[in-house]
Amino acid sequence: MSNSESTDPIPFSPPGGRAILWRCFKYLRPYLGITLGSYLLMLGIDILVLIIPQVIGASVDQGIHGQNTAFLGVAVLQLLGLTLVRGIFIFLQGRWIEMASQGVAYDMRNEIFRKITHLSFSYHDRTETGQLLSRTVQDVERIRFLTGRSVLRLIDGFILLIGTGTAMFWINPRLALLALVTMPFLIHRGYHFSRHFRPISMAIQQQMAVLTTRLEQNLRGSRAVKSFAQENMEIERFNKENQTWYDLSSTSVRIQAVNVPLMSLISNISTVIIIWYGGQLVINNQLTLGELVAFTTYVAQLIAPVRQIGVIIPAISQASASAERLFDILDAQSEVQNAPDAIPLPPVQGHVRFEHVSFGYVTEAIRDDLYNTEKSRLRVKERANGATPDRMIYIGSGDDHFQPSRRRLNILKDIDFEAKPGMVVALLGTTGSGKSSIINLIPRFYDISEGRILIDGHEIRDVTIESLRAQIGIVLQETNLFATTIRENIAFGRSNATEEEIIEAAKAAQAHAFIETMPLGYDTLVGERGVTLSGGQKQRVAIARTILKNPRILILDDATSAVDTETEHLIQLALERLMHGGPNSTRPTSFVVAQRLSTVRNADLILIMEKGRIVARGMHDELMKSNPTYAEIYRYQLRPEEDSDRATLHLTGSGRS
Repeated sequence: MSNSESTDPIPFSPPGGRAILWRCFKYLRPYLGITLGSYLLMLGIDILVLIIPQVIGASVDQGIHGQNTAFLGVAVLQLLGLTLVRGIFIFLQGRWIEMASQGVAYDMRNEIFRKITHLSFSYHDRTETGQLLSRTVQDVERIRFLTGRSVLRLIDGFILLIGTGTAMFWINPRLALLALVTMPFLIHRGYHFSRHFRPISMAIQQQMAVLTTRLEQNLRGSRAVKSFAQENMEIERFNKENQTWYDLSSTSVRIQAVNVPLMSLISNISTVIIIWYGGQLVINNQLTLGELVAFTTYVAQLIAPVRQIGVIIPAISQASASAERLFDILDAQSEVQNAPDAIPLPPVQGHVRFEHVSFGYVTEAIRDDLYNTEKSRLRVKERANGATPDRMIYIGSGDDHFQPSRRRLNILKDIDFEAKPGMVVALLGTTGSGKSSIINLIPRFYDISEGRILIDGHEIRDVTIESLRAQIGIVLQETNLFATTIRENIAFGRSNATEEEIIEAAKAAQAHAFIETMPLGYDTLVGERGVTLSGGQKQRVAIARTILKNPRILILDDATSAVDTETEHLIQLALERLMHGGPNSTRPTSFVVAQRLSTVRNADLILIMEKGRIVARGMHDELMKSNPTYAEIYRYQLRPEEDSDRATLHLTGSGRS
């Protein structure tokens, strides 16, 4: 832990369930017409459901008991017509509410993707990919059900309860009171069910995200798993997480298995009471047989919405938990944002200046959304950049609050230098000295803590992020290619590039020759993360992508560290072409995390980094004379590597381009 670490509190209070649900329903605004239509159709269906028992009762009393064949025929036709109309209403209602809920899911997925895309690097540093995948797919689907059929069915159930209860009182108040005597018990049981089911639901969803993360990491790192013969270990780890999910799901099933039948049992007690007491009323001529049939039909209709409510309440609890997880993403604030008065950065020459810049990564308590099922408490881990948390914080499920700590780990301290247009700035230093942090600050992947960074006199926080990054080209050690064609990967930064421009960029990057040998040339698919290409091929495609962009500022982060000597030579040729600019372009200002002696020798400015500070600067010759640290790096790191590579190229004859 750095001795320059600072601490300040972060307030947090869990959002209320009702506020979360209301926010979900705001997504229905674009589909308000068909949503209202669905609810109006629901009212129509409920009216028909309340009318049908009356028609049945009349047909029994006046048709069957009264032996009136004509009346019975009319009543049957009426029932047939009402059933047909009800079927049409049900079809339209289901179609419209499904269209609305699918629209909500469509809009929400787009919004989440936009948010994830625009969130800063620091957010992705501390958020697992599997968590984001689970929330974008699984949680959105639960909200789709919430805004669609679940709440509609819940409201439908309550309307039927009120309507059916009113009709029952109209037929016989005393019989209705006996039938409704179990309602308080049902309401209490439903509340108890929802209260205990929601934390379990949250834990199940979180554990599914953990499973997704474990699976995603193993698929992505399958070669490493096999290389270290860790298949059995990874299977055991997955099995452990899967067992946790199974245990949580079993708890969920047990809660439902106890409560749903219990609510059904309480409902069916009403039927027993009605048959006993209602039969006596019919025998004593205080109730007609048709009224008793209608009453029992209403009771059957009363049980259905009660059961429906019992099923929907846990579904709403699940959706509420999902919504809370999703809104955690949507409410996340990017640490790097455009200033309210930010202006587009005009075309620049590449004059870069760091003025007393300090920078540190912020670590904070990250909500893990994992409920402790026994204590119903939310577990929170404090972690930063994948580090193991040094403590656990528990949040109560009641009205209490917590204030986890926020810490800033200072990485760079008082960085001050100037790079004039066209200069090559080489960064040297041991691992963790701050080299990559410096180059990450230029395109504002992170924001500085103190000082200023100027490009052609413009403070980078005063210009729009898009216009800043549009003039910067980056080639990193870990190349990211998309699972599409080579052509589309090269043209990623300039989608309007012509075929000739793409080919010229590939030639300049020493990539055209190997691309032509591919099965479909530039139309060859590279697979997920470019898996069908070698490391050197991926690097040259990435360099071609940057050449095509023709940036004014160029960043190269250890771009040749993981390839063989021959491939490295080709990449070096491509990088030299990139750093010197093309025949129709000006030489860019280049920042290079240097590993090669040739790069360091030709650099206009060498910065020696140590523990986040610049401890020496200058050109190669003067540093060799004046700085023992640089001389030591040259003798023991750069010079032996250069001599070894030169000997290898001479023996293999692969020094030719």
